[in-house]
Amino acid sequence: MTAPEQNEKPLLKVVKGTPDDHQLAALTAVIAGLASAAPAEDAPKRRSEWANPARRVRRSLQHGPGAWRASGFPG
Repeated sequence: MTAPEQNEKPLLKVVKGTPDDHQLAALTAVIAGLASAAPAEDAPKRRSEWANPARRVRRSLQHGPGAWRASGFPG
């Protein structure tokens, strides 16, 4: 590996405390794992009930008394 250039900023900086090598290695592994993790997929958006294609399918109209009322209340 090559030595880091003098102009590069460190990826981690300890601002308080004195972590040992094992603690720094664990912290580096966690941060690297989070950075390389795949982004969570968005939950599928619910479709509006008005856009439901099943609404376009209608049963045939009923015959007989009250048929006019049944035509206004599909279902």
